[in-house]
Parts: sequence; C-alpha cells; structure tokens
Amino acid sequence: MNYVHRDIENKLLSLLMSFPCLALTGPRQTGKSTLLTHILPDYNYVTLDDPLLREQALRDPRFFIDSLGERAIIDEIQYVPELLSYVKMNVDNNRKQSGVVVFTGSQQFAMMKNLGETLAGRIALLELLPFSMEEKKRALSLKDILSAFTSAALSGSYPEPTLNPSMDIRTWYASYLQTYLERDIRTIYNIGNLRDFQRFLQLIAARCAQQVNLSESSRELGVSVPTVKTWLSILEASRIVYLLPPYYRNLGKRIIKAPKLYFLDIGMICYLTGIRNQELLLNGPLAGPLFENFCIQEIVKFYLHRGEKPPLYYLRTASGQEVDLLIEESFGQVVPVEIKLNKTPSLSLAMPLVKFSENFPQINSNKPVLLSLIDHSISLTRDVTAISLEDFLRNLKSL
Repeated sequence: MNYVHRDIENKLLSLLMSFPCLALTGPRQTGKSTLLTHILPDYNYVTLDDPLLREQALRDPRFFIDSLGERAIIDEIQYVPELLSYVKMNVDNNRKQSGVVVFTGSQQFAMMKNLGETLAGRIALLELLPFSMEEKKRALSLKDILSAFTSAALSGSYPEPTLNPSMDIRTWYASYLQTYLERDIRTIYNIGNLRDFQRFLQLIAARCAQQVNLSESSRELGVSVPTVKTWLSILEASRIVYLLPPYYRNLGKRIIKAPKLYFLDIGMICYLTGIRNQELLLNGPLAGPLFENFCIQEIVKFYLHRGEKPPLYYLRTASGQEVDLLIEESFGQVVPVEIKLNKTPSLSLAMPLVKFSENFPQINSNKPVLLSLIDHSISLTRDVTAISLEDFLRNLKSL
C-alpha cells in the first residue's frame, strides 16, 4: 500500500523539536506505527506487543532502554510502564536533548495516566484518529462532499479498509470490535456482561447525534445507571465516541445540560445499525443524524490532529430551541453552525441561526454557517452563509 500523508505530521515534527518525549495515542488501527516509522525513519522502532521484547524490558529495563540507541519509538508502552521511570532519568540527565523517545499505544486510558504521572513537563501529547476527509481524498478519488460522506459511512475511515477496497467491511468491523472489547476493555475494566456492553454499543449507535439519556439507556438494557455511565466513559476515553458538551455560560437554568453523543467513525455506526447501501444511508431514518455525525467527527479531527482541544459545544433550551454546533473562537466569540443533509439549502433551514442572535443577544456570535451538501457557498441572509464541509474546514484554519 502507498503511504498516505497525515494531517498531524507537521505538528508532530514541530513538537519533537521542543520536547524530549512525545506520546501518540488514538484508537487501535488508526495508523500510528505506520505514520511514525514513515516520518521518523532514523528512529529505532520496537513494539512491546512482541512477548520476547516485553520480557526483556521487564527483566532488565535499564539495559533495554540503553539498547535502543539515541532515538527510539516504543509501541504499546502501556504493557511495560516500568520503562517510563528509566526514560525519565535519561531525559533528566540531558534536558537539552529533544525528540529522544516517541511512545505510542491504543490503550490510552491506562497509557495516559502513566505518562502524565511519570513524564509531566517532559512529554508532548497528540492523538491520531482515523483518516480525515482530506486524508481520504489523498488516497481515493472522492469528487465531492456526498461521495466523501458515503465513503466514510459505508467503508469507514480506518486506514486498512480504506486502502484495501477488496476487504469485507463488515468482517473487518466485527474483528475490530472483538479485538477492542477483548484486548482494550476487558483486560483493564470489569465491564460486566459483554453481551450487554455490545447491546449498549448498538443502542447508542442508533441514537447518534442525540442527547445522552443515561436513565433511558439503563431501562432499555436492564442495567444500572452507574454501569451505563461507566461504559460511556470508557468509550469516550478510548475515542470511540465523542461527547459534545452544552454551551451554558451565564445563560441560566433554561439550557439543557446533557451532552450529545457522536461516534468518531460513522462507518462503525453503519456496521452496528445494519446500514449497507447508499439508498438506506441517504433515505433511511438515520440519514440526517449520520450526516451531522460526519460533520462533527471531521471537525473534531481537525482540532485533535493539530494538537488542540476542540472548542466545540451545542446549545439547546428547555423550550426546544437548538443550534447543532457552537465553535468558540478567541476573544469569546462563537461561530453558530447548523448541519443539514441537503443540497439546495433554503432560508427555512437557516432559521435556527437567524433566531440565535435574537434569542441570545448576550452571546457574541460571529459568521453563522449552514453546513450542507452544497458545492459552492451562497448567502442565505445578510449574516448566514450555506457552505460545504470542505470549505468550512478550510476556513477554520484562518480562525
């Protein structure tokens, strides 16, 4: 397979010039090792997935670290966290060195805790998610936003199925989830009944782009609310799902405060809900929520692949007024965003954005936009613009 350049590369190389260590985390199979070995060819690469190397590292950690040479990539560091203390000693002995060790791993809830405790102030942290829309365009011939959305839904955005069109996508996702559940979840957390957890995944997939309702999920699954809350925290920590927080600064009690749930790969939603073709994708009951999820996942990737915390929120009042997305800019301004699966946007679709300024004059809003399947940007009102996701992401770079 040809290597596909990743959006995160420039940020990663920049941080390696400033920090002694760097950790690249992210879900399993997002291409972390491929990325690092490609852009850091002079680094010695070792993976602690190898039982022999893992045994050597556990038996004599100091010798293991010394044997790696001046620069190294250590994959799956969470299997031997004892190595981190020895890396810390080496770094402290020569604080002028930068880019000495790069760590990577997919069990980030365990990995991040150890890294933060041992190498605080000495390590930069980055997350790699599945291919972004722009990265998939580099690998495939995606002519417009509709083809990008369809590809992300029916083929997923993980590198392996993206770059291997002959692969059976349902078999790949079945294997991926089994590996995730067995290796990354059950080995760390007592999640209880595995079948109930899998049912929970299917339940929230069918409710993507909706507000989280722990009590409702608890009743439907027959498990306790704390159990559902724990499962959701695990999925969020492992970057399977993203919880979009509500924006309620100084707006009083009339604002709904539950987060909205999105998957960071809509291909997984389609696998879990049985969507297998374009007809069901574009005309089925999940069409609108899936397109909203697609836009949110791409915007989240935009920020995380630049090493930034996504400044993203949504707004909904108890009376039902809602704006899909608020992006907080510097100086306290927010960009209100509505998301519609529509190729001929009209003023009626933009009404939540028009009413936003009227209903919330205390929020300093800027440049409201309607994200849709449109090819070219058009003005719907004096303030509201309909724009494609591709153009919107391009504009975000200048904010």
